[in-house]
Amino acid sequence: MPEVIAGYRSQSEAEFSFRQMKDTRVVSFSPMHHWTEHNIRVHVFTCVLALQVAHLMRLKARRAGLDLSVRALLDELAGIGETVLLYPADRGRPRAHRMLTDTSPLQDKLSDIFGLQRYAPRR
Repeated sequence: MPEVIAGYRSQSEAEFSFRQMKDTRVVSFSPMHHWTEHNIRVHVFTCVLALQVAHLMRLKARRAGLDLSVRALLDELAGIGETVLLYPADRGRPRAHRMLTDTSPLQDKLSDIFGLQRYAPRR
């Protein structure tokens, strides 16, 4: 009996994942502008891989105390912006300073969980 329940739950999770692949705000198969079998396979592989990464990120956030859906997690992360300030140099290329835009407390926690400060400091 436990095997039947586990099988039923995993079927439900698989169906939910396929529904997420149709959701344009999560990981979407569409639009697919490919005609060759190879390119379609690569597109599908990329979508499945992206969904798997999103679920792993959700799991990491949950372990850190944030219970968000994949869609909510991706929406919050999408709201974190980066600004690049360019300062003129005496010679050569201008200096670039990267920093994150203002964020909410939830976005701050996600930034800490995923170590975004190593890519763009706060100030």
